[in-house]
Amino acid sequence: MYLETIDSPRDLKGMGVAELEALAAEIRDALMVRARTHGGHLGPNLGVVELTVALHRVFDSPTDAIVFDVSHQTYAHKMLTGRKEAFIDPDHYDDVSGFSSPSESEHDPFVLGHTSTSVGLAAGISRGRAMAGMKGHVVAVIGDGSLSGGEAFEGLDVAGELCDDLVVVVNDNAMSIAENHGSLYEELRRLREAGGNVERNFFTDLGFSYRYVEDGNSVAALVPALEAARDASGPQVVHVHTEKGHGFGPAVEDPETFHNVGPLDGRARGTATLAWSDVTTGYLNRRMAADPSTMTVVAATPTGLGFTPAMRAAAGRQFVDVGIAEATALTFSVGLASAGMRPVVCLYSTFLGRAYDQVVQELGVNRAHAVLMVDRGSVYSMTDATHLGLGDIAMLGAIPHVTYLAPATVPEFEAMMNWALDTCDGPVAVKVPGGAPVKNALPDVVRGSRVAIVGAGTFYPCALEAARIVRERSGIEPTVLNPRVVSDVDADIAAFLAEGHDAVITLEDGFADGGFGQKVAAALAPLGVAVVVRGFPKDVPDRYDPDTLVEQARMTPELVAEDALAALGAAAERRATR
Repeated sequence: MYLETIDSPRDLKGMGVAELEALAAEIRDALMVRARTHGGHLGPNLGVVELTVALHRVFDSPTDAIVFDVSHQTYAHKMLTGRKEAFIDPDHYDDVSGFSSPSESEHDPFVLGHTSTSVGLAAGISRGRAMAGMKGHVVAVIGDGSLSGGEAFEGLDVAGELCDDLVVVVNDNAMSIAENHGSLYEELRRLREAGGNVERNFFTDLGFSYRYVEDGNSVAALVPALEAARDASGPQVVHVHTEKGHGFGPAVEDPETFHNVGPLDGRARGTATLAWSDVTTGYLNRRMAADPSTMTVVAATPTGLGFTPAMRAAAGRQFVDVGIAEATALTFSVGLASAGMRPVVCLYSTFLGRAYDQVVQELGVNRAHAVLMVDRGSVYSMTDATHLGLGDIAMLGAIPHVTYLAPATVPEFEAMMNWALDTCDGPVAVKVPGGAPVKNALPDVVRGSRVAIVGAGTFYPCALEAARIVRERSGIEPTVLNPRVVSDVDADIAAFLAEGHDAVITLEDGFADGGFGQKVAAALAPLGVAVVVRGFPKDVPDRYDPDTLVEQARMTPELVAEDALAALGAAAERRATR
């Protein structure tokens, strides 16, 4: 067993090609065993085992910095850099994250999880080291569709001019999460078909020297190409043709499904299995079938959103995947709206920041009639530090002219989408709730007195249950309000909450700082009503337990009821001391 003897990349330096190939086979076996019970980004990692072994054979990490784009394909890298126990010992499977993390190892330069940033980061390291007179090579590894992101183009543009000691490895597996989109991938296909033997190409025009490796799953083919790039002067591109899912037949045959899996039963983990995805895709598929002007626009996450290949095919030209390009998804959709179409842009909350300027400018300033559907914006969604979905209420609530709606139930979601598409003539965003969908309608308001519990979206059922507990314990009937709009608090809502209420508690599925609850508190402060704002702290928890985070934020029905009764007691004390 070679893998058991590897404690750092230095242990690869004396190994021959045959030994390195055997090591790669052991790594692939370990990935498969771990995936059977633990899941993870299986397809991408199976495809880069030999590439990772070759990189660590040729370069000297951490003196030579290696930046993996997105870093979801770093499992083999982690095994070779002192973390193999997390992949071969079930008791340690949870010791490491699924992405690069400097807190785990000096071999990980950055915390990464979003796409297309590797070249810009590596270019900065390269230029900074040159300015400081430091030695060491710098490598960016980019693939899995990441070249379609604008940040990748910008990084290549800068690196081609400023960097003398930079190697960009293009991991070309002809896939993104689903199929690739964008004309750049036609250029890569042209290069593959020509074996890299063309006089000029996209990379050379940007100032890079170019090398092509046809068999990117062969250590013997990779090592000399990487050595040549390492020893050359000027910025280098090594274009490597790999097979996503290499070594595991089902992943090769169906790379989209096996991009990210749960314990190996063939189902994607946390991507295609969310119950709310059935609601959202069902609504949009019916809408597109009934209305040729309705279009769905996504940014390389069709599978995660629940759009199967069959659904995409049925929608035809009404379904557009722009690649990993969230900003273009927004601008493209605003253009569609100006041409009379009714576009719905579907983005994960965690990726919303990548298009924030476009939401402000193209959507908001232009008051464009486009709809933004924000998916996975919930404590119950993705839990990695790099993929949190807790900031969207604060983000969108700061943008003029954009109305952000937070439905609590399936009927409410569908009604809000219909209103946004058919009635409203300006920009509307709709927040997909977290957790299990509530299929039946709930009352928008339960009229009570003395204390009001305002539960937005995901947490409206919690507000109703908390009110029941308060009623049983005190005999007081709290008011319960579903605000529906979380981007603003209008004067009528403020007046309603101020009338007959000594205290108000707000609950929201996002950061408390800058969120909806603080808007309520600001609106009610001049009216003398105390407001308890409940949301999540402005922090970056990593691989958290959702129920624990909710409890810590005091947003369980039991704790909300306790806070409501405490707020009533505090209000009574204030009255007594006046």
